[in-house]
Amino acid sequence: MNSFRYDAAMRPLDRIDLDIITLLQNNARLSNKELAARVGVAQSTCLLRVRRLIDDGVLRGFHAEIDLAALGAGLEAMIAIRLRRHSRELVESFRAYAMTLPEVRALYHMSGTDDFLVHVAARDAAGLRDLAMSAFTTRDEVDHLETMLIFEHLASREMPLFVEPED
Repeated sequence: MNSFRYDAAMRPLDRIDLDIITLLQNNARLSNKELAARVGVAQSTCLLRVRRLIDDGVLRGFHAEIDLAALGAGLEAMIAIRLRRHSRELVESFRAYAMTLPEVRALYHMSGTDDFLVHVAARDAAGLRDLAMSAFTTRDEVDHLETMLIFEHLASREMPLFVEPED
């Protein structure tokens, strides 16, 4: 897991950087030529800026959005996990284990009643039950789990800006 976080004390982001980030978030397949034209800079400048955003850890990857149903996943769920005890070792152990499971789409370490929220995909209800019973309830560190079916999953493509662009 990449634990690098962008530090605002590092090189400040300007309006062009933020425009590049927004455009790539909405369509990571844009060519450098198209990206440069849309932000109004030379192609070489755009390429350097994208590489710098990657090197600085601002852009952490480029991904394809997958239709899970096309791959045989007929069901998605969130599994709330509560650990027996709270220690760095148990949290890190569970996190590392969960991320090895191919059914795990996302993992959220949270505060509150539950310690983790795990987004999973399964072929069907029997597959989900088997995943919960064999992958999670058998773990010594797991005290409780609750499974919630996902009927619909929408993701926003809007990027919240919490930094002020440098001029």
